Amino acid sequence: MKHDQSPAGDGQQYERVGEFVAIFARKDVWYVNYQHGNRQVRRSLKTRSKKEARRRALMIEKEILSGEHKHQRRAPLIKDVVDQYIASRRGEGRSEKTIGKYQYGYDLLLEVADRGNRKRISELDVAMVDQFRAERCRGGSGRRPAKPKTVHNDTVSIKQLVNFALKRRMITENPLRELEIDKPKRTPQPCWDRAQVEQILANTKPPYESPLIFLAETGTRVGEAKWLTHDDVDLERRLIHIRPKDGWKPKSGDQRAIPMTDRLYAMLSTIPRRGRWVFTARVTARHPEVGRQISERRLLQYLKRILKRLGYVGHLHTFRHSFISFAANSGIPERVLRQWIGHADREILDWYYHLADRESKDAMQRLSDAAKLSKPANDTDPNSAQTQHNPEED
Repeated sequence: MKHDQSPAGDGQQYERVGEFVAIFARKDVWYVNYQHGNRQVRRSLKTRSKKEARRRALMIEKEILSGEHKHQRRAPLIKDVVDQYIASRRGEGRSEKTIGKYQYGYDLLLEVADRGNRKRISELDVAMVDQFRAERCRGGSGRRPAKPKTVHNDTVSIKQLVNFALKRRMITENPLRELEIDKPKRTPQPCWDRAQVEQILANTKPPYESPLIFLAETGTRVGEAKWLTHDDVDLERRLIHIRPKDGWKPKSGDQRAIPMTDRLYAMLSTIPRRGRWVFTARVTARHPEVGRQISERRLLQYLKRILKRLGYVGHLHTFRHSFISFAANSGIPERVLRQWIGHADREILDWYYHLADRESKDAMQRLSDAAKLSKPANDTDPNSAQTQHNPEED
């Protein structure tokens, strides 16, 4: 075969395999080079076999000679696709917290791609995703090891990135079509009983007392408490409105209304209006602003100190687990409970449901009592059928 120097003058050796096409190797991967429509085309043949590279190059030669060849545009850089995808999510109103989670995972993806010299979205294959997942699990590069659920969510985000590129016609083939994403096993979550919740709340003090009572009485997420405004509180109708704001929206998307309990109504009636937010942070020398949104991190730190003192385990989200368990055990219809907590998925609701030990024992006792009541009156001795005299046998 004839070998030509690179037309770009980079010293690359090209092996001509036809009248129009030539092949060359770069890091053990074979590429094709040809002229098409007054334009030089170089692209990967996606094989390490020279024999297969020649075969694929000759197929391109045949298409060129027959006039059927259609050169595909070069796929954009992964970084450019990430930037466009992030911009589109912002345009949809995704919160900055969610955007930050996307960006954190994509930054590691770009590092993995850079080390593997894979710059373009079409080169993002299953092996690269496997490497990403392995590094995400073990940490490194200043990152903490991620939990299986986080790795799963990041993998889904990568697949969404490729689907975005497909929909925008940046690529014509899905390089991750064979990627399988298994849902991680759910890990048991802590759940407090009513006495424990009351003991936790009894040990709270302002300014953290009010938001913790709110979480315990509504089963809302901590972000929904943080973004609650005075306009969302309807004391006259005794309703809490969970609805989107500029820069934030509920995780479930849609707005909903939650009725107030007596304790919640009494607590909210006493909160003075200092700005827009219902739950505000303490005024300090470092933060002298009045009416500043409460910090989720500081609220969690405060709760952790109380739990440590009481000998309990849990976190802010445990209030949500406990509320759902109380409601379910109190006979609240599933349809109503889903409306309160903002979950339309029954599987998720089942996951949150916890049956407290005491309530479980009470239920079993009721079952046992019912069995005793239904037992025939003369069926008291398990051996009575064998010992009782039957006159007909005489």
